[in-house]
Order: sequence, then C-alpha cells, then structure tokens
Amino acid sequence: MTPLESNQTEGLVCSHHHLYSSLARGMPAPPSLPTNFRTILENIWWRLDAALDLDSIYWSAALGALEAVRSGCTTIIDHHESPMAIEGSLDAIARACDDVGVRHVLSYGVTDRWNNGVLTNSPTRMSDGARRGLAETERYIASGGRAMVGVHASFTCSDETLEAAADLARRLAVGVHIHVAEGPDDDRAAQRLTHLADDSWLLVHCVHLSDELPGTIVHNPRSNMNNAVGYARPTRFSNRVVLGTDGIGADMFEEARIAYARLREHDVTATPDTVWKWLENSYALAPESRDDVVSWTYDHMHEPWRLAFTPGVTPTDVVIDGRAVIKEGRVTTVDVDEVRAKAFESAVHLHKKLES
Repeated sequence: MTPLESNQTEGLVCSHHHLYSSLARGMPAPPSLPTNFRTILENIWWRLDAALDLDSIYWSAALGALEAVRSGCTTIIDHHESPMAIEGSLDAIARACDDVGVRHVLSYGVTDRWNNGVLTNSPTRMSDGARRGLAETERYIASGGRAMVGVHASFTCSDETLEAAADLARRLAVGVHIHVAEGPDDDRAAQRLTHLADDSWLLVHCVHLSDELPGTIVHNPRSNMNNAVGYARPTRFSNRVVLGTDGIGADMFEEARIAYARLREHDVTATPDTVWKWLENSYALAPESRDDVVSWTYDHMHEPWRLAFTPGVTPTDVVIDGRAVIKEGRVTTVDVDEVRAKAFESAVHLHKKLES
C-alpha cells in the first residue's frame, strides 16, 4: 500500500450501527413520555422497527451509508431489526450499501419479545420471529453475504434462542453481535451468556456488565449518554475495545472526541491516545478497511492530541477497494439529492404508520 500523506487515513469503521434509525428523525412523539431505558425502547425504538418494511429498510440504509462515507467511514458493522419484515431485510441493506459503495458486515438481531405482534415480557421459549431471524441470517451468509449472527439482547431472548444463536454462529464460523447489559434490565447478561460467548463475539455497550465475557466490547458513548444508562467505563475490562455509534450516524472522529471527553471526565490522567487506539482496534473486525484511503480537509490526521480538539474535519476524497466513491468532495456512486428525496418520502410513509 502507498504510504499515507499527513492529510490521509485508512477507511474508518463503525463497529456498531443501526442503519434503520436513519429515518427516525422527525418521527411522531411517543404515545407517552419515556422515563427510563425500558420505556425508551418500548415507546420509540421497538415501535419504529416494527413499522419497517423492505422499502423503508432500503432507503434508511442508503441514507445511512451515504452519511457514513461522507464522514470517512468505509465499513459499517450493522445490527438490524424489523420483526414485521424479516425475510429479505439483509439483502435490502446490502443492496443499499453496495449502491453507495460502502463495505458492510450485517446481522439480524433476533428476539423473542414479539408474540403474534404483541410485546412479551420475560420470554421463556423461542418465538417464530427468532427462528425466522436466524433463518434469514443463515440464508444471507449461504448466498455469499458477510454477516454475524445478531441477537437483540439476552433480556428479550429465551435461553433456547440464545443457545440456538450461539450454535448457528459456531456452525457458520462467524461471531455473535449482541447488546450486552446496556441498561439495568439486562444486568443478568453475564450469567446467561458466560457459557456461550467466545472471542469472536461483539459485545455492545456493557454499561452494566458485572463480569468479563470473552469478545470485543463496542463502546457507544453518545448513545449511552442520550439514553441515560450510565458510563460504561470500558477501560476496566481487559477486552479489546472498539467504537460504535448505536445508530447516531457514522462520524467516527466525532464519536471518538466524545468518547475522549467522557473518558477524561472519568479519569483526568487519560489521553486521546487511548480512544484513538479504540478506533484502530476496529481493523481487527474489518481488516479490508486498511486498503481504503480517505483524504481530509485537515493536515494532521495522525496526531490524536490535535484531532481530539479539532471538530469539523471532513473528507475531500474517499477511495474504497480502489474505487473513488467521493472525489473532490462529490459523491460519485449515487445521486445524493435523489437518495435524500427518496429517504424523505419513505420517512413520511413510515411516520404515518407510527401515528396510526
């Protein structure tokens, strides 16, 4: 690979995204004011993912992928849920990312929280939706797609479903991508997952994780702050740590700056080097991103102490797998105005479904 210039980096990786959240902006207010993490999930996100169809899945992914590449992110590790539109959902996301030109590692997050379209607390056995979600993952991987086995979280899954997901991951030789102890509802995650998890797992959040589990921890500081679930204190673990956004765009340098500010609040001796190491750790998950080249509007892209205090750094050129996806500030692969217009139309339709 040609040595990078001072204004260039390799492609950035978002190690945990929810591309379907791209159409959430402007959605109608929830039926009641959420007062804790559980009610945030029930009144906002679980309503949104239940309203998705294949068209809105495609356009949300296209808009999210477009925003990612315009932030210098060339690989998205996505976690998707659409319980009323499972079959073909991973193909829709993959097609959108391919159209934009962004690399992707997908997963469908299985859950037992839906029973015949009704939310269920404390599920005790595998649901039809979970079976279909695992089948969607297996089908997508068998067709040549790159994916992990997705699980929503242990507190919305029966032991049967967790076992089945871990077994499928072993058979397909991939990891499991799962939210772990994001809020207090999932504080038993360590006990329920300890006999299943291995180093290939992607453990997202881990805010309330009491004991270490094998796997890579994905730290999502902005989302954790937004949901008021607490600070994950990722430096307390011996695990490899990477950064995700949990669906709040894919601007990884912005996420890193906030991660540093949160770390510094926790530990005044901390330096930006720790957080920039978390960015670099993501190449273990998507090593091909090292072959991508991003040119930036800033001439000190290899100096964490500068980047930690320099907002507004944007790409001028992005080359992914040898293809110029952005050239001189212009996206070359899709019509940006068309993607935005189609995504807006899809959002209007989605929001009307939520209102009803």
